[in-house]
Amino acid sequence: MNITMIIYLLGWLLNTVAALMILPFTVSIYYNEDCGKYFLICSLIMFMVGLFLTHKRPKNTKFYAKEGFVITALSWILLSITGCLPFYFSGEIPSFTNALFECISGFTTTGASILHEVEPLSRCMNFWRCFIQWIGGMGVIVFMLALIPLSGGQDLYLMKAESPGPNVGKLAPRIQKTAYYLYAIYFALTMLEIISLLIAGMPFYDSVCTSFTTTSTGGFGVRNDSLCSYSPAIQYVVILFLFLSGFNYNFYFFVWIKRFKEAVSMQEIRLYVAIFLGAIAIITWNISGTGYTLEESFRHASFQVGSIMTTAGFSSADYDVWPGLSKSILVLLMFVGGCAGSTCGGLKVSRILIYLKTVKKEIAQLCHPRNVKIIRIDGKPLAHGVLRSANIFLIVYMLIFVISTLLVSVDELDLVTNFTAVASALGNIGPGLALVGPTRNFDLYSGFSKYVLMFDMLAGRLEIFPLLVCLSPSTWKRH
Repeated sequence: MNITMIIYLLGWLLNTVAALMILPFTVSIYYNEDCGKYFLICSLIMFMVGLFLTHKRPKNTKFYAKEGFVITALSWILLSITGCLPFYFSGEIPSFTNALFECISGFTTTGASILHEVEPLSRCMNFWRCFIQWIGGMGVIVFMLALIPLSGGQDLYLMKAESPGPNVGKLAPRIQKTAYYLYAIYFALTMLEIISLLIAGMPFYDSVCTSFTTTSTGGFGVRNDSLCSYSPAIQYVVILFLFLSGFNYNFYFFVWIKRFKEAVSMQEIRLYVAIFLGAIAIITWNISGTGYTLEESFRHASFQVGSIMTTAGFSSADYDVWPGLSKSILVLLMFVGGCAGSTCGGLKVSRILIYLKTVKKEIAQLCHPRNVKIIRIDGKPLAHGVLRSANIFLIVYMLIFVISTLLVSVDELDLVTNFTAVASALGNIGPGLALVGPTRNFDLYSGFSKYVLMFDMLAGRLEIFPLLVCLSPSTWKRH
């Protein structure tokens, strides 16, 4: 274990967060808010510590997959602890546990909140809530890799550990260039949404914050009712960008380099679109006639399918009062999530595609034992390692889900609340049903349950294994 390199990279993480905190401090100056000083104080302290840790590059800069997982897990834990300090020191979230919960929910783009009201927060603090979702959406390590190149393929270990999905490939020969492409696409989507929301009539501050939390599929809002009180035009803009944010970023890269045939032939994208449109059609039919016009039924169905499937967690209506069929579909979409290589949580559509093809292959072999079937994705044979990894991920995911549901049950809340709260945290979605529905929050849970849910949020964002590797005693043994 290359401890010195781990410390060195954590130092660069502190420098990165210190620089990012200047932005909410600038917002506080613009709005003449005194609490912005806490961003400056935290930024200076983190920069001094980061400078001390990075002033000398280690002689041994090599590390492998194990260190990559450990660096990623420790980075996100450190990121969450340092990011919550302005909330806590300013007194706007006076409980450290609650401040940490809000920050982890932000960075992991979960969107589950312990706040009863968000509008009383200062502009700079609300901006930071939304901005940390934008930072966490693509990943702070991916951002660091765009600035701090590493040699020998070591940067790929970090990107694989942080990026969501069963398989992470390079968009360019160098990882630094891949990180650059990813952030260029991410930034372009964000800017397009800001412009679109301004045209639709949303105020500038709201447009920036909403765009941060849409393209990151995070779900934090600047109003207490999420996006319910905004105009239909604004809600349609958000629906569009939620849909686009659920795409695998390889799709956009292929479009960028004009390889349109490869883009439209991606099986994962086609399955994502089919599930998305199918869920909208069923829910629109199911809720029409329950007090909504046909247009309202379509808009709210589209909004909530987009919000839940991309694991953003916005709400345009209180879907907790919808018919049972609609709520059941939304709960199932919590587990599906968006595409691999997007900012979404959940199991990912690519894994669902792998599981469906595996079942089809098994049935075919039972019927024709002598036939040799090969699972192909986009015309390419699926490597056995990817299939094994997808199966193990599902087993561990469900195991953590069951254990977490049992642990939070000590608070004696009802099953629907606990089930959807854990599903929401592990899938990085935000609201659930019942007592954690779209009009409620997570403050009703005890401190113990909140830490269980915080672990789930980090595990879901990091695809579980970086945290498990970091917590494993064998990782730290000398060999």
